[in-house]
Amino acid sequence: MKETVLIRFGQRIRELRKARNLSQEQLAELTGFHRNYIGMIERGERNPALVNIEIFAHAFEMSLSELLIL
Repeated sequence: MKETVLIRFGQRIRELRKARNLSQEQLAELTGFHRNYIGMIERGERNPALVNIEIFAHAFEMSLSELLIL
């Protein structure tokens, strides 16, 4: 179950990033995260902390609840 949530969250981040025509590098600049971390999130290899999820939400100009619609 944990892995499924991580993969779905990563897919959501990738979809939002691509919908906004952002590269991983550009999203990294917006969030302050390393590009490698963005890639690991998108592949479901990292379990981001809640504070980091909030940073993604702000970068995509949406609420936490909007971001977490998986």
